[in-house]
Formats: sequence, C-alpha cells, structure tokens
Amino acid sequence: MKVIVDLCVVPLGVGVSVSKYVALCQKILQEAGLQTRLHAYGTNIEGDYDQVFSAIRRCHEEIHAAGAPRISTTIKLGTRVDRDQTMSDKLRSVEEKLGVKE
Repeated sequence: MKVIVDLCVVPLGVGVSVSKYVALCQKILQEAGLQTRLHAYGTNIEGDYDQVFSAIRRCHEEIHAAGAPRISTTIKLGTRVDRDQTMSDKLRSVEEKLGVKE
C-alpha cells in the first residue's frame, strides 16, 4: 500500500540546533529510494507503507546512535486505495485552484 507521510523528528537533549540530525534522517530517506520533500518543520515522504516506516525506524536508530538520548516524532499519514495520488498531484490540484502557473 502506498502512503504519504508528514514526518517531524525532534531530537531532545542535543542543544538548540538539530539540523545535523535532520540531515542524517533526510539522507536515510533518500537512500531508501523514497520521494521526499523537505520543508521548514519536517519532511513529506511518499512510498510503500512498509518501506516508509522502515526508513523512519532507521532514522530513530541513527539519530540515537549520533548522540540524541530522546526523540519526539510527529507523524501524519494518508493512504488512498481508489486511485494513485502523489505529493505533486496534491500540490498541483491546489495550485490550479489558485491559478498558479508553472
């Protein structure tokens, strides 16, 4: 089953800046072959349900291994079985309604 996830991983106990941990997770997601779109407060991920959640688990494992004693993660996800829909399809639909031209 295909899933689109909005992932926000927040390492705790590592100081104010968490960008190195975000970069670590982003690299894991890309190496897993998943479609990703980084944004200011997280990452959108598109792919097979099991592959996405396996990669999220690896993010947790690697961030802990990099020194974060705690991690707080927020996940929003959507699945759809009536038709295929990508992250780009969802954005394009809203942009069309706004009259945005590419």
